[in-house]
Amino acid sequence: MFDLHRLRLLRELKHRGTLAAVAAALSYSPSAISQQLAQLEAEVGVPLLEPVGRRVRLTEQAEILVAHTEAVLERLERAEADIATSLTDLTGTLRVAAFQTAALALVPAALTLLRAAHPRLRLHVTQREPERALPALLARDFDVVVAEEYPGNPNPRPDGVEQEDLCADPLRLALPPGIAGTTVGGPPRAALRALAEHPWVMEPADTAARHWALTLCRTAGFEPDVRYESTDLLLHLRLVEQGHAVALLPDLVWSGREPSVPVRELPSGQRARRLFTAVRRGSGHHPAVRACRQALRQAMTGAPHREGGANTARPEAS
Repeated sequence: MFDLHRLRLLRELKHRGTLAAVAAALSYSPSAISQQLAQLEAEVGVPLLEPVGRRVRLTEQAEILVAHTEAVLERLERAEADIATSLTDLTGTLRVAAFQTAALALVPAALTLLRAAHPRLRLHVTQREPERALPALLARDFDVVVAEEYPGNPNPRPDGVEQEDLCADPLRLALPPGIAGTTVGGPPRAALRALAEHPWVMEPADTAARHWALTLCRTAGFEPDVRYESTDLLLHLRLVEQGHAVALLPDLVWSGREPSVPVRELPSGQRARRLFTAVRRGSGHHPAVRACRQALRQAMTGAPHREGGANTARPEAS
């Protein structure tokens, strides 16, 4: 029978890409990882790795082993969930990753609810953008990821990940004070075009948010003058408030307050991003995961961005 620990090391190599990355993640030396994988090769009786330049890649037989390892680990996740369900109290550590606006607007309230309901459950929270958090979920660095998906830009749906919707978070055009008059009136697409000559702030080029924003502007008929780039949406807001840029901001950024700048609706079909939680397949029934998801849903009841809710930020007439 193959050694499960060594099979997990092979799986880690598939997800992390290099022996050095596996060693760093698991606090081993690269030579120790190599020795363990060499022993696994001896157990299996076929080569599992082949050199590609200065790196290695998995052979076809190694990929077969990893697929079976994923199935075994999923069953172990289910076993862990069943054992935890049989207990009367939640203990241990749950590792959560959330992008910035969710970390600010939802996570603190969820933590308060979890502390009251399950005082022995330890939460470890990391701010991490979905582009990095979702792969790390599969690599077992996190147990729950709070992520976002922009309209017309669906995320990959990898095997081994289960998603559950949180809400639709409205997206709006945020305008610096002083330019929100008649020049940016009219239908949403016309309002966008009227801003073609203004500076914009957007997220960096390798993000889903930037791809969506550029597509939105180009569909409206212009190439935005992006002078400022940051993943920090609070910086986006500050630049708008100080009159330096136009931005596309989600309602979640207001964290329960009325918008501090004029806002406009976006064109139909582009008015909300999808917020969701993601977990590894097999772990969704774990009581700690269920409790975390429930706390996040409860935190949503006081958030201002629920589509159609009483606290939704009111755009100015357009």
